[in-house]
Amino acid sequence: MAAAFGRSLCSAFSLLFIAAALFFTTAVAEIRFTEIRSDDRSTIPFDQFGFTHSGLLELKVSEVSLMSDQNHKPDLSQVGFFLCTLDSWIHVLEQFTEGEIPCFLQSNLIKQVYTFDKLQNADRFDSRFNVSDANQFTLVFANCVPNLKVSMNVHSAMYNLDPKTGRRDYLSVGKVNLPWIYFLFFLIYASLAGIWIYILYSKRLSVFAIHFFMLAVIVLKALNLLCESEDKSYIKRTGTAHGWDVLFYIFSFLKGITLFTLIVLIGTGWSFLKPYLQDKEKKVLMIVIPLQVVANVAQVVIDETGPYGHDTYTWKQVFLLVDVICCCAVLFPIAWSIKNLREAARTDGKAAVNLMKLTLFRQYYIVVICYIYFTRVVVYALETITSYRYQWTSVVAAELATLAFYVFTGYNFRPKAHNPYFALDDEEEEAAAEALKLEDEFEL
Repeated sequence: MAAAFGRSLCSAFSLLFIAAALFFTTAVAEIRFTEIRSDDRSTIPFDQFGFTHSGLLELKVSEVSLMSDQNHKPDLSQVGFFLCTLDSWIHVLEQFTEGEIPCFLQSNLIKQVYTFDKLQNADRFDSRFNVSDANQFTLVFANCVPNLKVSMNVHSAMYNLDPKTGRRDYLSVGKVNLPWIYFLFFLIYASLAGIWIYILYSKRLSVFAIHFFMLAVIVLKALNLLCESEDKSYIKRTGTAHGWDVLFYIFSFLKGITLFTLIVLIGTGWSFLKPYLQDKEKKVLMIVIPLQVVANVAQVVIDETGPYGHDTYTWKQVFLLVDVICCCAVLFPIAWSIKNLREAARTDGKAAVNLMKLTLFRQYYIVVICYIYFTRVVVYALETITSYRYQWTSVVAAELATLAFYVFTGYNFRPKAHNPYFALDDEEEEAAAEALKLEDEFEL
């Protein structure tokens, strides 16, 4: 039964892998191409970038088309691009709402890049703007002319220059360390995979299918980190990922699905406590796997369209909702296992064995909750409060939490010759039975 279920899981993941390969397209990273069509929004944010004192913005705009329902010629000095920090943007909005300025482009708190009155009947322009202030800026398009619809193709590239070599660095200043950080974690997970293979070989008589599944999760995580390292490395040097982002999305897709599936399978005790899944446990898997597909699609759309894409906010809400549902769903099998173990402890006479299993599943339940809370809430808070120069710290925090979760799971559910059925004397059995009687109910 366990083997059949394992084969069905492999078949499902194979199909998902092919679907992922066909769906995901290449990202353009810090060199971004955006199409604007008949858009009358007053502001269109494009992208954020952390500049050093030697930053540059290259802006190439083509196929500019302006449509207005007004009879007189619009004032194109109120249409154009500018750079602005988040703190300055708050004050710019105050200036605009209080009537101090008629247009965002006229604020003294922004860096004006280009206004459309310079087009001189042309439909394209190239602009190169030096940024000497070290800060995180957002490239914004402003349209202060009522009912003016703008269409254009925008090609933007933001980078910093190395003062010594003049080499371009297309990664934001707070992300320049990410390539080697991801590669370091790749080496750690590759080492863990080697250690796990050695454990499986040395304990091969007590290995279950779940242990091979755990190896697959570690390998996918390592490959995901390797692709992320190469992705960021190519972006850093060239501004584009050169196809590494496709591999990253594929392995990220598979890693996310297999990790949640592993948590569910361990929570049910599949293969190492029982060779089958109950119907309700299968239903949890059938909920979690498709939702993880949706979550990964949402994440790709967010990455591809940038932080200020037209539908980015909607996709972010979809991603958060689906992720929360998945995180809650994986807790149910663990809770059911704890309940079943408590009931078994009262009836089957194996108090010590059940107490040990019950303690392990309680610990795992708490650790899963802590892992979910840290990677979803604490890491997000860290991203929010940390300076743009230290954006890499949230990545390190998330990866360290994930590494700790993997190590805890592997250590506590590793193959054991007598796990959890070992010989016990009467005194140990009586002590365990007494402990089960005295302890309070475990609230889930």
